[in-house]
Amino acid sequence: MTSVSHPLTVWAADAPAVITPSVHLGTGVLLTIAAAGIALLLVLIIRFKIQAFIALLFVSIVVAVAARIPLADVFTVVSNGVGATLGKVAILIALGALLGRLIEFSGGVQSLANHVTEKFGRTRVAIALTVVGFLVAIPVFFEVGIIVLVPIVYAFAKIAGVNPIKFGLPMAGIMLSIHVVVPPHPGVVAGAGILGADIGLIAMIGLAICVPLGFLSYAVAGLMNRREYALAPAVKAQLDELGHFDTHASSSGRGTAGPPRPALIVFLIAAPIVQILIGTAGTLILGKDSPLYGLASFVGNPFFALLVAVTLAFFLLAVRRGWSMKDTGDILEGGLPPIASILMVVAGGGVFGEVLRVSGIGAALSGTLDSLGLPIVVMGFVISLALRAAQGSATVAIVTTAGLLTAAVQGGAYTPVQVAVIVVAIGFGALGLSHVTDAGFWVVVRYYGLTVSDGLKTWTVLTTVLGFAGFALTYGVWVLVGGLGT
Repeated sequence: MTSVSHPLTVWAADAPAVITPSVHLGTGVLLTIAAAGIALLLVLIIRFKIQAFIALLFVSIVVAVAARIPLADVFTVVSNGVGATLGKVAILIALGALLGRLIEFSGGVQSLANHVTEKFGRTRVAIALTVVGFLVAIPVFFEVGIIVLVPIVYAFAKIAGVNPIKFGLPMAGIMLSIHVVVPPHPGVVAGAGILGADIGLIAMIGLAICVPLGFLSYAVAGLMNRREYALAPAVKAQLDELGHFDTHASSSGRGTAGPPRPALIVFLIAAPIVQILIGTAGTLILGKDSPLYGLASFVGNPFFALLVAVTLAFFLLAVRRGWSMKDTGDILEGGLPPIASILMVVAGGGVFGEVLRVSGIGAALSGTLDSLGLPIVVMGFVISLALRAAQGSATVAIVTTAGLLTAAVQGGAYTPVQVAVIVVAIGFGALGLSHVTDAGFWVVVRYYGLTVSDGLKTWTVLTTVLGFAGFALTYGVWVLVGGLGT
């Protein structure tokens, strides 16, 4: 039985020290430790309801000890995992949350929804809200976007005399699709950080694939909505209490100005994406010896692009609309606490990935995958889908899968485009099989008035169809970029 070790160089005060397991374990033992660690992680999260960060940290330490990493070095590995991961993703997630917060509180989401609906006409409300969901989902977290758009879904449902799921299901489907594969959402950003993928390339690939998924979400939801679903009494009461639908109302605006114009919201959503894509295209076209290469890299840096977008939103949504500095500060401050738990989960995933790498488990898994002959992009999707189904969190599924595949990606001589495709495939694995273990499942069931049974028949099926379809398109990209057979 072969022995595997994957040392990590840690820079101490005077000289680098190499951390290696104190005993070289065989591949079979290492993979058994990994499987037991993941099983323990799932039991802690699902059975005992342990918070994901605590569970990830605890399991990481257990796996490190079991893999014979020297006890004196275990917490050095933990610190390195936290620093390496959060150093790449914390600013992105925070800036993305602040941008979404400003758009949400300005009434911009409602304004955009109303405008798109008017353009499409009331007979095409489901199409209009699917388009709105696509745009809103880029800067706004999935659960927040669903909750913010619920009043609009309710209002049109009341006018049409139908269940809110008729309008809300296709919209929610494309929103979750974007959430798992398009930066600056935390799972895909964390996966990119762990695997060293280019955020701009991921955005290009993810958005391109999500466009046809939007059509698919509408079509599949339309088939499901041919039957009627029992409406929860609480939601029915809310619909009955609704008054007329004021297309210019905003419950979250500040100052004396009305809701911002839809074109402004589209501009703020598109600005960072366009900036990142321009910079990424520039770095791909220009050689590294070009004097403009550094400028393209700087302009397209996701940190800078999101900082520019938040600055623009501050002036265009807050200053120009008469918000006081105190109100603006309170709004921005309120956008940060909700992401604390997300950052901790991302940090925990980084620790787990680092332990797998240092212990040699990642290298052992890489060798085993090579022997199976399955492309790494397929393994990324399958592992992420299994983890998503088992423990619910898309973010945990993505960061755990990325950690497991780190050694395989680093040792595979993949191009930047191929690494980006691998991350997108992992993201689509985390899209499928959303059910009772997923907080997003309960948001959809609760706000659209479904029973758990009907939620499984609609939302779970839709997310699974979209996940597999997204992966099929991703695999097509993998073949186009020369990934066939690797």
